[in-house]
Amino acid sequence: MSAQERRRQIIDVALKLFSEKGFRGTTTKEIALAAGINEAIIFRHFATKGDLYAAIIDQKASSSYIQAVHNAFKEAEETGDDQKLFQSIAYNILEFHENDDSAMRMLLYSALERHELAESIFRNHISKTHGQLAEYVRNRISEGVFRRVDPIIAVRGFMGMLISHILHKKFFQYEGNENLKITNRRLAESLTDIFLASMTNRNYQPQRARRSRGTNKNN
Repeated sequence: MSAQERRRQIIDVALKLFSEKGFRGTTTKEIALAAGINEAIIFRHFATKGDLYAAIIDQKASSSYIQAVHNAFKEAEETGDDQKLFQSIAYNILEFHENDDSAMRMLLYSALERHELAESIFRNHISKTHGQLAEYVRNRISEGVFRRVDPIIAVRGFMGMLISHILHKKFFQYEGNENLKITNRRLAESLTDIFLASMTNRNYQPQRARRSRGTNKNN
């Protein structure tokens, strides 16, 4: 294997073990054994087990679904399309976890282990997305589009709907257990509708409409 191929193999094997046993429960010796290599080879590519774990997190953060979430913010800044922004975020997060069986497991393991990597995941990835979305909500409140609520609580409420569905689908698909038969696209639309219905300021009137009424009155 080339150095790049070997690095990728180590990451893939480590990812499987980390998602099954957690960071503390997985040793580099086990990773080497599963990969069919000498343990020393791992340390040629990654100085520590923590660096290997961080490389996995960075790889997941570069997923096309996660990048689509970031792009949605850029589009929303230009268009102010609330429906499109929240629907895009919901859909891509649902798709990300639909196609990745290890991400949620690694996240839960790291949180339960109280390892410093858990704080790193939250600070560098989860918190940044929440912060961006909270800032968007804050701006829409100041514009009068959204009613006055705590932006962070609003964001956690929206994300909470997504995470609840993901957890149910991944970990509680038992026989006889009622599960939603709905596509991620349709679910994203429904959850966005529910969220925006609760956020909308019913007294909001676009500036253009106010100017129009003023013009008609003068006429």
